Amino acid sequence: MTARDAPASALRERRPRRPSLFARVFSINAAVLAVAGALLALSPATVSQPVALSEAVVLVGGLTAVLLLNLFFLRRAVAPLEDLTALMNRVDILQPGQRVRVSGTEHEVVELAESFNTMLDRLEAERRESGQRAIAVQEEERLRVARELHDQVGQTLTGVLLQHESLIREAPAGLRERIAETRETVRASLDDVRRIAGDLRPGALEDLGLVRAVADLSDRSAESSQLELVRELDASIPALAEEVELVVYRVAQEGLTNVLRHAEASRTEVHLEALGDFGVRLRLLDDGQGFGGAYEGDGIRGMRERAMLVGGDLSLTERAAGGVELRLDVPATSTVRAEQA
Repeated sequence: MTARDAPASALRERRPRRPSLFARVFSINAAVLAVAGALLALSPATVSQPVALSEAVVLVGGLTAVLLLNLFFLRRAVAPLEDLTALMNRVDILQPGQRVRVSGTEHEVVELAESFNTMLDRLEAERRESGQRAIAVQEEERLRVARELHDQVGQTLTGVLLQHESLIREAPAGLRERIAETRETVRASLDDVRRIAGDLRPGALEDLGLVRAVADLSDRSAESSQLELVRELDASIPALAEEVELVVYRVAQEGLTNVLRHAEASRTEVHLEALGDFGVRLRLLDDGQGFGGAYEGDGIRGMRERAMLVGGDLSLTERAAGGVELRLDVPATSTVRAEQA
């Protein structure tokens, strides 16, 4: 086992022990006071009663020098801890892989950094496992609701349509137009049920694969709005694990939904490309109003959490020409070989 693979506790045991921070601070204060006492004892300065002005100036100057020396050495002693605290505050749990750099000669700082990194490892692993379980339950519930909508509500509405067809043939001429209007309302409701069921559980993803499913999703988004949509989908996308394909699809779905609802865009682009040894990249670009200082809502946080579960990296940046670019990179470690798919 190499030093990199060794646990933090083993590394700490092998590292030469140095005086603790408490011992160093105490030593600094003791040394400063000892030097000040020695200078006072060896100097010809005396203190009269009452204290003369010249003596007060010497005392204040000496005290100031002692305090400045103490401040200088203490600042050097605690500076690594302050730097480490600043680094810790910049770590975002929704962007996995960030770690505090372990360096320096202060063993308290090194041990604290190692402990913090170990805690991040544990938190990310636990969050990933709990998130995967939560999303699995969520997708199962989506599938159940989608099936009930399709098999029960959809079939019921289909039956109502057939009844309307029979009524139109048998009804008096004066009622046929009103029955036909009702039939169209039922037909529109049936289309809505099918659309909702498809959004809950994308059948195209299971039947046709990720590329065709994203193409179908973008087509439906363009049809339901006045949005000009341009797509570039790489047919050489490597085979992905089922949960990874679902994450990429859900991020594309949520991203397009955000564009339609909030961006006020007239054009959007959907790009899905293979990155060779680097995995797969999804990009959504729009020419809308950008973030506009808006708070990162549940939709974006949900996308970040999904990306984290498969080791992906999700970023949203405002474009110089206006609008937002959403980028999801899924590393090659999340893909599976075609023969294993």
